[in-house]
Amino acid sequence: MDARERLRVDVEAAVRNIPDFPKPGILFRDITTVLRDGALFGRVCGHFADLVRGAGCDCVAGVESRGFVFAAPVAAALGLPLALIRKPGKLPWRVRRESYALEYGTDTIEMHEDAVRPGERVALVDDLLATGGTAAAAARLIRGLGAEVALVAFLIELRDLRGRDRLPGLPVDALVAY
Repeated sequence: MDARERLRVDVEAAVRNIPDFPKPGILFRDITTVLRDGALFGRVCGHFADLVRGAGCDCVAGVESRGFVFAAPVAAALGLPLALIRKPGKLPWRVRRESYALEYGTDTIEMHEDAVRPGERVALVDDLLATGGTAAAAARLIRGLGAEVALVAFLIELRDLRGRDRLPGLPVDALVAY
């Protein structure tokens, strides 16, 4: 078993499954148990850093809020800039905004106009790929500022929700898939 497979097995064993949260019929994949294990969390961040390095990225972007948990230590470990993608009204300077469809309605994310630079190769790092709406909107924001999305990396992918379908042409990596 190689290092990636060992990490995948360890993360899968650590994730806590919570039935009927936040509503009946949903099986919630709780990653706080991964974060509680400092050594495992460090290995996960090291895995993401290897992916980002391998993709030749110049910047790491994270989506509020759990994406920050992974993107920030990866950016720091590699000495790369960190770009924050947040809910509306949370960033203090000029922003670009991107809205996306939810099951019932829409949501919006924003990032500073100078969070990424034209021509930069950006890694988008987040905890979970579900329907792909947030990741697709984040990719549009990054591209809209003239940067390239060189990698989209997740800790967990929920395959039955087909989030990859909303990220065509992007290099997507998920460590654990359910």
